[in-house]
Amino acid sequence: MLIQEKIKELLDLRAKARLGGGEKRIESQHNKGKYTARERIELLLDEGSFEEFDMFVTHREPSLEGQQFLTDGVVTGYGTIDGRMVYVFAQDFTVFGGSLSEMYAQKICKIMDKATKTGAPVIGLNDSGGARIQEGVKSLAGYAEVFERNILASGVVPQISAIFGPCAGGAVYSPALTDFIIMSKGTSNMFLTGPKVVKTVTGEDVTDEELGGAEVHATKSGVCHFAVDSEKDGILLIRKLVSYLPQNNLEEPPFVPNEDPVDRLDPVLNEIIPDNPAKPYDVKDVIHRIVDLGEFLEVHESFAPNIITGFARFNGTAVGIVANQPKYLAGVLDINSSRKAARFVRFCDAFNIPLVTLVDVPGFLPGTAQEYGGIILHGAKLLFAYGEATVPKVTVILRKAYGGAYDVMSSKHLRGDINYAWPTAEIAVMGPKGAAEIIYQKEVAAISDPAEKTAFLASKEEDYRNKFANPYIAANLGYIDDVIEPRNTRFRVIRALQSLATKKDTNLPKKHANIPL
Repeated sequence: MLIQEKIKELLDLRAKARLGGGEKRIESQHNKGKYTARERIELLLDEGSFEEFDMFVTHREPSLEGQQFLTDGVVTGYGTIDGRMVYVFAQDFTVFGGSLSEMYAQKICKIMDKATKTGAPVIGLNDSGGARIQEGVKSLAGYAEVFERNILASGVVPQISAIFGPCAGGAVYSPALTDFIIMSKGTSNMFLTGPKVVKTVTGEDVTDEELGGAEVHATKSGVCHFAVDSEKDGILLIRKLVSYLPQNNLEEPPFVPNEDPVDRLDPVLNEIIPDNPAKPYDVKDVIHRIVDLGEFLEVHESFAPNIITGFARFNGTAVGIVANQPKYLAGVLDINSSRKAARFVRFCDAFNIPLVTLVDVPGFLPGTAQEYGGIILHGAKLLFAYGEATVPKVTVILRKAYGGAYDVMSSKHLRGDINYAWPTAEIAVMGPKGAAEIIYQKEVAAISDPAEKTAFLASKEEDYRNKFANPYIAANLGYIDDVIEPRNTRFRVIRALQSLATKKDTNLPKKHANIPL
């Protein structure tokens, strides 16, 4: 009988722990259109795979005696996504508003330590009011312990953060240190100081959503990589994202076979570049036509849309794609697009994900706003990221590749492995119009008749275009490995990736590089 009583006590405690802050608070969570911590984990992981740690942990703060809840506000453990191991923590807003305490932080640190030791991704589901004020510096120390784990795990195992509620003050730094941030529209926010403090200090009237909502961080700051309509969408997106990622930095990305033919030709690609070099087109049309089954998971879709980043597969192999987008700002590189792409390139390199780069770039965006904002340093980040990367790098120049931007976009000179060009490629120091104006400025100055001046410049511009704005000079020098027919791009990229599957490349020994931040 005694053993049965002990078992009943255990089951009762488990049931109590699973209720978190109680039925009323769970109902309040649901009324806000939000899932509970356990419901989120249940959606995220394969059915029946979750193994929980530290269910019986409670806080150790004397001033909160009598207000103790099992789990202490965060649910932690491990499980599988499509059969692959992941570690997860989910903050429980029904317990002290999800606020972080000393023991709460220790629970998160435990699973992060296990993740780095076993080589499995870490997924954090955030919904917290911040530090538990009653614990003072102990809660602050707890945050710093978590931050240190984020830092040490960076580049070792993938780290993904989902924001499904408030995330303010010091709490924002843990997600910021991870690889990807997903935010739910309307129910999540991130900011260092809230609207009340902003009003007191700056006099600005701003709401939570205006200050740090999903749309703001997805479009303006770039803090958020994915903004989703609902928590369920966000959790399903995490499962999809994980499908492209290796377990850790010592493994290759997962291989997912499919029936899309390797040698599939797409005649539309032969017509996709407009005859007018100033006319835009959507580079996503190129991406969807060359990747497996047309499937492309775009990262940072709403931020710096003049460059595209995301994941796809070629013949089952996961790759990272970076592509200039002529549809926005003519595909020019600026501060935000350079930061966005550099971060993505470095992630792919850290986790052995090959890079496919599609180039159509007229240069860097000019102007005082860009220069004062440090475009030199930010552009150097992308340059640095490509030059540092040792993963297989396949580049296809679709149209323009002018000036320093040609160098930056995974050129042969930054250890690009296989560099192709379409016949429509224009590889030159600058565009024909600008080049003609500079090269023949003395001759132009000597012509008084405006019509004659225009005709002279037009002829010189055409001469420059015919002589330099084509891929064959670069191919003649070996900077382009081949000029390929656009409709055959998929096959050539797949063959290139296959040839690079056993590539081994290393950088010089060092403690770490000093990337221009």
